[in-house]
Amino acid sequence: MTDLEFMDRAEQLLLAVEQCCDRINDTTDADVDSQRSGGMITLTFPNRTQIIINQQKPLHEIWMAAKSGGYHYKFEVADGAGTGQWMDTKGAGEFFAHLSRDASAQSGLALQFSA
Repeated sequence: MTDLEFMDRAEQLLLAVEQCCDRINDTTDADVDSQRSGGMITLTFPNRTQIIINQQKPLHEIWMAAKSGGYHYKFEVADGAGTGQWMDTKGAGEFFAHLSRDASAQSGLALQFSA
C-alpha cells in the first residue's frame, strides 16, 4: 500500500467513526463526544472514559486505545477490487467490531459502529 492509499483509507475510517457518532447521538440516549484533531479522534463518554483512535502514518496502521487496552490495525485487501477491512495486527479481529465492543462497554449502552 502506498502512503497515498493509506491516507485515503485512514481518512475513510475516521470519517466513518465521526458519522457513526453523529448517528448514535441522534438515535440513542448515548452522549458520545467526538473530537477530531488532524489524524486523531477522541471519543469521550459521559463517565469520562475515552477511546482514542489515531493514524500511524509511517507504519500504515490505525491505533486504538480503549479502557480494555491498545490495538493496532492494518488494512487487509479482501479482493482484486481493493475492498477490505482494518484487521488487528495480532489476529484479534476487525476494527469496527472492536470499537463497537469497547464503546458499548465504556458507555453502558449497546453501540454499533460500522464502515
